[in-house]
Amino acid sequence: MIGTGLLPLVIAGCGSNGSETASVTGGEKLLQEHGLADADPHEIIDQLEALPVAERPQNLIASVTATSVQLRDDAGREAELPLPEDQFYLSVAPFVESTHECAFHSLTTCRGELRSREITVSMVDSGSGETVEEGTRTTHDNGFVGLWLPRGITAELTCTLEDYTGTASISTQAEDDLTCLTSLQLT
Repeated sequence: MIGTGLLPLVIAGCGSNGSETASVTGGEKLLQEHGLADADPHEIIDQLEALPVAERPQNLIASVTATSVQLRDDAGREAELPLPEDQFYLSVAPFVESTHECAFHSLTTCRGELRSREITVSMVDSGSGETVEEGTRTTHDNGFVGLWLPRGITAELTCTLEDYTGTASISTQAEDDLTCLTSLQLT
């Protein structure tokens, strides 16, 4: 959904607060120039997250908040597209030795330590005990693995790499919940 008019956008290059409004200024052109005009927010996130680091656009900042994906280019054009109401995007960068602080994931600039590594992911809903996510995933070239989760839960996330394991509590309930998890250390 693309609208007109602009409320202040906060592009989250790791750690900023976001806005939940859906607004665009020059957004249609921004999306067209980056090959995203026909993509929905889910597709935009998946496409940008999967790009090899060397192919990521240098003139585009794309960030994910709990409620939207926000894009801004070097021409000052901005677009904010709402995420599906029942879904939450969490990008996880498990690490062994080094990390960075982040709250809202930047699809174009965030980098994690474990690039292109196979990890085992398990997520269990804290309320119901139901397994939400389980399986082997390969981190993208940026060191992150993206998870589309149900909105409105708290859960325990466990990641394993070889003999290293780490666990973190996550939430998909509030508008200020993290979309960038960089504190999950594997020991």
